[in-house]
Amino acid sequence: MTSNVSRRSLLALGAGLGATTLLGGSAQARAPKLGTQSPYWHRFNLGSAEVTVVSDGPLPLGPPKGTFIGVPDDEVKKMLSDNFLSPDNIVLEQNSPIVNMGDKLVLFDTGMGTSKAFGPTTGRQQKSMAEAGIKPADIDAVVFSHAHIDHIGGVVGEDGKPLFPNAQYYIAQSDFDYWTDEGKMGSPLKDFVVHARKNLLPVRDRLVYFKDGQEFLPGVQALAAPGHTVGHHIFMVTSEGKSFAFLGDLSHHSVLLLEKPRMEFSYDTDPKQAAATRVKMLDMLAANKTPVMSYHFAWPGYGHVAKAGEGFHYYPEPMQMVL
Repeated sequence: MTSNVSRRSLLALGAGLGATTLLGGSAQARAPKLGTQSPYWHRFNLGSAEVTVVSDGPLPLGPPKGTFIGVPDDEVKKMLSDNFLSPDNIVLEQNSPIVNMGDKLVLFDTGMGTSKAFGPTTGRQQKSMAEAGIKPADIDAVVFSHAHIDHIGGVVGEDGKPLFPNAQYYIAQSDFDYWTDEGKMGSPLKDFVVHARKNLLPVRDRLVYFKDGQEFLPGVQALAAPGHTVGHHIFMVTSEGKSFAFLGDLSHHSVLLLEKPRMEFSYDTDPKQAAATRVKMLDMLAANKTPVMSYHFAWPGYGHVAKAGEGFHYYPEPMQMVL
């Protein structure tokens, strides 16, 4: 009974004195707002390997109209709103796993680099790596899912010199040839070609071309997933029987292109082929219950896909904060 009386008395006292008096006589919080965010990296284990996800920062695409095609605009906006996402600005993340296999440190994709084609929030991969305690000189291998501007942009710095001085670089030859082709400089692809040439030509003598199905690094297997680009690949990353698939740009959006995987995406080189590839690969990953990491899903982009009606559903993995 005493505790109830004490609590009632306290509440009455609070009502009589006013909340500000109880909180120290000021309606203002004494501590200043900090305005800072946690570092942009996350770490987890995969078998005996250690995976560190680093971010190149958010990449805003703007309104979905004209970018996500084949479904009425109102329906696309409703899909976003129903999932508590902005219907007016699609914001993608840029999640790069760095896998420490013990004998090799492997980075997948390098972000926008110095290009600000999608605004000022991109280009922070080097900062994220520093926050995570990883030195660029320690990277042994840089693996590209494809040669688009937001995946190969962080190979060289402002001075045009390679940022990963000791790495070998791995890509599909068809993608390298397509996106470094000078003959495309007069086309709408010009900015992408300029950026690819700027980043890939300085490391041309360190490029290794992988093939579909090849385990080109210990524990890293390439799987052709064409359509988004001619040589787009996803990768199965395996250590001691544990695996995840790095999806690159198999799907840019965890709602739109999973719920309606045959929706088309305007940045695809061949949208119809990309949609067919997306369905085929997601079917396989869902059936095998293989964990996935998508470059563009909400941070840190790691989870599972499962069949849901005509499409799929993405289940983010809870972030494990104890290794």
